[in-house]
Amino acid sequence: MIARALCLAALSWAAAAHAELWGYVDAQGVAHLAGKPLSGQYSLVLAGKQDKSAEPGRVPGKTDGSLGLLTWLEIAPEVKAVQPFLREAAQAHGVDMELLKAIIAVESGFKRDAVSPRGALGLMQITTVAGERYAGIAAPELAQRLLDPRTNVLTGARMLADLMQRFGRIDAALAAWNAGEGAVRRAGGRMPPILETQAHVHLVLELYWALLQKRLPAQAQHLKIHSSQP
Repeated sequence: MIARALCLAALSWAAAAHAELWGYVDAQGVAHLAGKPLSGQYSLVLAGKQDKSAEPGRVPGKTDGSLGLLTWLEIAPEVKAVQPFLREAAQAHGVDMELLKAIIAVESGFKRDAVSPRGALGLMQITTVAGERYAGIAAPELAQRLLDPRTNVLTGARMLADLMQRFGRIDAALAAWNAGEGAVRRAGGRMPPILETQAHVHLVLELYWALLQKRLPAQAQHLKIHSSQP
């Protein structure tokens, strides 16, 4: 029942207001949903609809959303091997495990030795500039260290937490991750009008929402929807 209520709440909220949906599950097992973060406990679980002039829609050629990934994320040995690092990073930097998992799935497909054409490294595709900034690793051994799964995940989680604090929104933080902080600042701290970045963020958030749908009902015994009005 809680799972169905969460899904219906999210769908009706988005359909009625095209708004963001934020939520968390408290220690008593109550899932709290609101149209904006009413406290630091809330995380974005459904992104608001962007202006149509900048809305890219679904990723071209993408038809089944994130459903196909969910089963794989539950059973893949490479995903299970990273779980301890995800838990450690989430606890250390206050970032949801599900969000980290969604980013890794989209960025590298959980290939720990992945190297992009632009030189981004490892599970979370950390650039050397970001590695120097957030991991404090000297250049000579930076690439090798960033290919270590634990170092990569902890560095990426620290970077993501910093971006979320800077921009105050998960979608903006993900856009900064993909396109750079400058692009988000030029867009007024919101999603920049870059189709590749918008599609990337859409995919991460869609997968994040799907993972949260599995987690929140398991933890929640009751549901409360809060007004965003003061």
